[in-house]
Amino acid sequence: MDTAEDVQRALTDDELRRLDAYWRAANYLTVGQIYLLGNPLLREPLTPDDIKPRLLGHWGTSPGLNLIYAHLNRVIVARDLNAMLVTGPGHGGPAIVANTWLEGTWSERYHDVARDETGMARLFRQFSFPGGIPSHVAADVPGSIHEGGELGYALSHAYGAAFDHPDLVVACVVGDGEAETGPLAGSWLSNVFLNPARDGAVLPILHLNGYKIANPTVLSRIPETDLLDLMRGSGYEPYVVAGDDPSVVHRALAATMDRALDEIATIQRRARSGGVVERPRWPMIILRTPKGWTGPREVDGTEVEGTYRAHQVPLSGVRDNPAHLAELERWLRSYRPEELFDATGAPVDELRTLPPRGDRRMSANPVTNGGVVLRDLALPDFGEYGVDVPEPGQPMAGATGVLGPWIRDVIAANPQTFRLFGPDEVASNRLGAAFEVTDRAWMAATVPGDDHLSPDGRVMEVLSEHLCQGWLEGYLLTGRHGVFTSYEAFIHIVDSMLNQHAKWLKVTRAIPWRQPLASLNYLLSSHVWRQDHNGFSHQDPGFIDHVVNKKAEVVRVYLPPDANTLLATMDHCLRSRHYINVVVAGKQPAPNWLTVDEAIQHTRRGLGIWEWASTDDDCEPDVVLACCGDVPTLETLAAADLLRRHLPELKVRLVNVVDLMRLQPDTEHPHGLPDKEFDTIFTPDRPVIFAYHGYPWLIHRLTYRRSNHENLHVRGYKEEGTTTTPFDMVMLNDLDRFHLVIDVIDRVPGLGARAAHLRQQMVDARQAARDYTRRYGEDDPQVAEWRWVRETDPMNP
Repeated sequence: MDTAEDVQRALTDDELRRLDAYWRAANYLTVGQIYLLGNPLLREPLTPDDIKPRLLGHWGTSPGLNLIYAHLNRVIVARDLNAMLVTGPGHGGPAIVANTWLEGTWSERYHDVARDETGMARLFRQFSFPGGIPSHVAADVPGSIHEGGELGYALSHAYGAAFDHPDLVVACVVGDGEAETGPLAGSWLSNVFLNPARDGAVLPILHLNGYKIANPTVLSRIPETDLLDLMRGSGYEPYVVAGDDPSVVHRALAATMDRALDEIATIQRRARSGGVVERPRWPMIILRTPKGWTGPREVDGTEVEGTYRAHQVPLSGVRDNPAHLAELERWLRSYRPEELFDATGAPVDELRTLPPRGDRRMSANPVTNGGVVLRDLALPDFGEYGVDVPEPGQPMAGATGVLGPWIRDVIAANPQTFRLFGPDEVASNRLGAAFEVTDRAWMAATVPGDDHLSPDGRVMEVLSEHLCQGWLEGYLLTGRHGVFTSYEAFIHIVDSMLNQHAKWLKVTRAIPWRQPLASLNYLLSSHVWRQDHNGFSHQDPGFIDHVVNKKAEVVRVYLPPDANTLLATMDHCLRSRHYINVVVAGKQPAPNWLTVDEAIQHTRRGLGIWEWASTDDDCEPDVVLACCGDVPTLETLAAADLLRRHLPELKVRLVNVVDLMRLQPDTEHPHGLPDKEFDTIFTPDRPVIFAYHGYPWLIHRLTYRRSNHENLHVRGYKEEGTTTTPFDMVMLNDLDRFHLVIDVIDRVPGLGARAAHLRQQMVDARQAARDYTRRYGEDDPQVAEWRWVRETDPMNP
């Protein structure tokens, strides 16, 4: 531990005075944003008209954030650090905004909010005000990559930002309320995946102010020895800074930050000297300060500072309560604004010279506006990895297994800007070819028999979808690229994280200085229709429904029917910008329908008529068989084959959908089809039997405005499943080929009576297929070995 002399020497008296002045200025600006509508410098006594009618915002965490920001600025200047800040307590938005204004970045981004009295008034007015800015550290705030509106993800974002940024220090404030969440608790072990020879550093700062909205926080109440053991057990060397005397805390925090940064520099120097790279014990800081520090100690005789009552707005009803108005004025004047701002309202010279300059400012660091530093990936020609398809349906090959070698070579060609993320499922999802050129990132112990573990690995595997998502988001937000591969059913775990990222993408589209990011790409396999080792718990295609709820300009959903189409789709996704791309593809051996050239064309169209599988011969069809997803495509083609053989006079049009959003009108989604084009393909009045990968009602939702919607009949997953054979699974949900034929017979006018025999055969075929599985434990070979042939073959049932 630092001695008393070390702490005293950390700051000269002049440095202490200037640092404290900066902190007071940030606190003043924070309170002003929460309360003031006018009179920003208190030139006159406060009146009710100077107060906002709605008092919104959070004071409790803000003085701690201001303290940390001021001290980080000091070390950035002293050491010429390349640093950024992630703040978990997102409700401390006014504190971070205050610092960006003091640094000048806010005024550079928003020219009408200058660093003068008029600009200060606008700064105050805009906060949590109609037409202004949110209360969180939102995308509007320069230097932010993490809004913090939903707690739990700060540390994973910080580590994602540090990967492959060797000179970057990411300071991360973890609120003690946030520390109670599962994702944050798991994030402490992110240091197992951080390579000090190649990556940057993360400096976690656990801010213990003791309270959440109404309750004490767990980590503030457990014995300090337990807390220190918890941090040490997670691989950190914790240093405690505690107190409520500003001068004492300033000196202690300065000394502790210096020590932590010295240790980080030593760790990195040792790792980069050419020796063995081992997992170090990284420094972290535990900061204990009162909640709502420097605010009102009591209000109406009730203690506020240091309690949960300081969490949001300590003084309420200020417009209507003269005592509260007077207390607010005393509070604001306690920061001595006349010493901090000059006659024009600008920060005095010594405050203007304290922060870093230019890109060294945390609010102006280019990596926090990732699109500025983003560079295109070097992508191999995916056509060279495709499957040779001499005839539709040949050969059998798993789509993700074909994709794997291409992903392998993407990793090899982009050794500092691309990573593959997954919750222990990369090999399971048939992307194991990646391990031919890289390993799994791993800084913990290894033993003989471990598979592809090394500090230099570029595959990020940890059994936490939250961590994978958070790491990838931090990686993308700071200007890199990646893919998240997961089992389809369990990607739901990050539903709310996707919400936050989608909102970030939506908002930043309207912020001129925010540059587009690489897209967030999901590759979902082990999907609902192929769960040979698992059962009902692993069967849920509803992530697509969740994604489609987001803004249309942000989300894209692709369901390629085979390997070549998957290659074309993933190439498109990795080239795209500022989207969330969801790609669902199977890993089990399956028929391949399109050549590489055909797959490219089909992917560009998004949906199209497969002429080789249709029998309408450019005439108006009697029925449209539509499909979306690999297994629905297989079943639909098998149904088309049955109809071709048994009802050769029936005119069938087969339509395959790759890009799900093509089903919406172009007025609803940028990829949507105009109504006339939709009617040309799906007809304005003929029955459409649609076999869909997910929940059927989503197709109805996407097409409800189409003129032929009443003739649209969708088959999909209807929450029936178990551990069973592939064909039994589709039968449980009435998506099988026999049921699709029955649907055609039932829906095409006039067909029912003359096709009654065929309908009965289909009912019997379904029962026979089920009986076979129950007797032999596998699918009937007549079903499992079915293959498409261009002409009717009576020997191919």
